[in-house]
Parts: sequence; C-alpha cells; structure tokens
Amino acid sequence: MVISIYASAQINKLPSPPQDSYVQGKRTDSIAEQKDLADIFNKLIKRSVKSGPDSSLEKPGKVFFSLAPAAGYTLEGGPTATVIMNASFYTNNPANTNLSVFTFGAQYSVDKQLILPVISNIWSKDNRFDWLGDWRYYNYPSKTYGLGTNNSLSTIDQVNYSYVKVYQEVLRHFSSNYYAGIGYNLDDHYSIVDYGDATDFQQYNKGATTTISSGPVIHLMYDSRTNINNPKDALLASIIYRTNFTFLGSDQNWQYLLVEIRKYFKLSSHDVLAFWSWNEFTNGPAPYFDLPSNQWDTYSNTGRGYIQGFYRGKSMVYMEGEYRFGITRNGLFGGVVFANAGSVTQWPSNKFEYIDPGEGLGLRVKFNKYSDVNLCIDYAVGLYGSHGFFFNLGEVF
Repeated sequence: MVISIYASAQINKLPSPPQDSYVQGKRTDSIAEQKDLADIFNKLIKRSVKSGPDSSLEKPGKVFFSLAPAAGYTLEGGPTATVIMNASFYTNNPANTNLSVFTFGAQYSVDKQLILPVISNIWSKDNRFDWLGDWRYYNYPSKTYGLGTNNSLSTIDQVNYSYVKVYQEVLRHFSSNYYAGIGYNLDDHYSIVDYGDATDFQQYNKGATTTISSGPVIHLMYDSRTNINNPKDALLASIIYRTNFTFLGSDQNWQYLLVEIRKYFKLSSHDVLAFWSWNEFTNGPAPYFDLPSNQWDTYSNTGRGYIQGFYRGKSMVYMEGEYRFGITRNGLFGGVVFANAGSVTQWPSNKFEYIDPGEGLGLRVKFNKYSDVNLCIDYAVGLYGSHGFFFNLGEVF
C-alpha cells in the first residue's frame, strides 16, 4: 500500500465546501471556530494571517495552488519522499458545483519505487458532467505473496516491473444524485522480472514479461457526498463494468466488474459511523498484476493490517467498518477505531475459502479546516504476525 502522506486524499476527488455548509446558497458553518495545522503553525510563528470569511476558493475561476513536499512510509517500500502539486478551483457557483481538482506529483522510496501520478477531477456547471482522470507511471520493485488469502509473510517472490495506467471517464448527471458515464482503461505492465519461485506467480504468469489490458468502461453511480475527504450522512453506490478486447491491444479478452458501497451515519458534529464494501470480480484470463488484490483498489486502502498485495485472486470481497470521533471541541484532534475483513478466491479452484481480518485504531489531525481534510495516522494488526502503521491525507474511505 502506498501510505505516504500523499496517499488517498490526492487520489480521491476533492470536495465541494464542507459538508452541510450551504443552505439555499448561503454559508451556515462556523469554520472560524475550528482549528487546523495552519492555525497552529501561524500561532507558533506569531504571524497574523488576513483572509476572507472562510475561503478564497469560493470565487469561480480562481485557482488555488498547493505544494506539499512530505516524508512518508510504506510497508512495501520503506521511507518515502513525496512532492505533490494540487490546483483547486470552482468552474461555477460553489453552492451547486463541486470543487474541481488537478493533481500531479512524484513519490520515491528507499527501495527505489518511483510513482508519478497525474489525477484530475473536473466538475462542470451544476455538476452536469464529471471528468475523471487517473494517469500514473510506476517503476515498482516489490514483493508478491502469491494467489489466495492464507499467505505467508515469509513466502515471497521479489519482482520488478514498470507500469503505465491510463484511466479516463466522463459521467453525466441525469437525476437527483445519479450519474452514468463511459470511459477507457489501460493497464500496461512491462519489463516484468521475477527473482524467485517461492509462490505460484511464475505458474500463473507463464513467463510473461509484458501484459496489457485495454478496454472500454461503463460506470453507474449514486453519490450524495458533498465532501469526499470527510463524508458525513451520505451514501455512495457505484458499479463499474469493463471489457478488455484484443483488438484494442489486450493480451486476452476478459471482463471486470467492481461493486462498491459506502454508507456514512452522522451521529454528532464530530462523530461518524462509516461502512465500506469493495467487491471485484473477473471473468477470463486476467493478467497477474491486474487481478484484484488488497491495497490495489482505487485509493490503495483496502486491507489495513496487511502489506500491499498480501492477498490476490480472480475475485475479491471486502468489508470495513469505522467509528470516527472527536477528541477536541475545536476539531483539531480526533480518533478512529476500525475493523475489516477481506477474502479472495483460491487458485486454481476459484473458490472463496479463507478470510483475512484486520483491526486497529488511529489519530486524526485537522490538516485543512476549509476542505475538512484530516491527516490520518493508523496502526492496524492482521493475521500471521502482520501489522504496521498506515498514513493518509483524507479519510481512508
């Protein structure tokens, strides 16, 4: 899992103004009473900051740039260095148009893992269209633990590969919080090298040094969230169907289905009970590195408690629950407790036989009170002696 400070918030589509902040086009929240890390920093250096009533982002067309050099850590790559540039803007009235974001950056680890992401999420006037882009390059020396759920941390193959990912979609609003759209996905893994034979990677991969999956996408979505980074009292339900065709460059014809549900219950101004279900299914000869696997979801967050790719199979089901609570009244500090469980099909039987549970707790520090972004520091424990710290900017889901 990529768990640097960059992690999920930069992959998520960033929010419109904070949850419940607009009623009939007027501000209702009291952000001035909240505290974030910028307030603490300004207080420490005794500097007075002049600003508008809430945020300079609220003027349509005004672009706000954020540069975030940071240090982080991944279970699979060790210490990392990250630089991320974020450009945020509204294309129209923020009372009825979500915040658009263009993000690009670089991440490098001591294990020579290089990731170059270019992420875009552009909302048109009144949210009629949502343009989603996720383009990335990986140079990725890493470990694979083989297929199935009941794997061992000591049974690994060291692998190295490069990876180009091109995902582009456009969704059209058609009713209430419903959206539908189409897109194109490309997954190109090349220069694949395996330095061991401890797992079933070689048997499944059959010596391939390059794999390509290329095909169109159909996406149906219901989304009532107004703040993606920290949802409250909201529902997301999403279905993505993808067909990979050889005439579009794929090695084989195969199909992919993703069903995702997220439900948030707001218990108080600082307390939220959240549930997440992430389910992936493949049909046909999907390449090894395109198979469903923990922490290879969109936001690299499934399976806290386990290293990225610990369980992998032709299909995957995953559930997680999290209780988020406030610690300080000004919103600066909060906490979470969570539990999850994931399972992938065994190979070659293609049956679900085992479950890998995880559980943990974490600290939340308000990073930006205007977009309600938290710095997340979690410690999680799984089976087989697996455990570790996980970091995100923005809630895990």
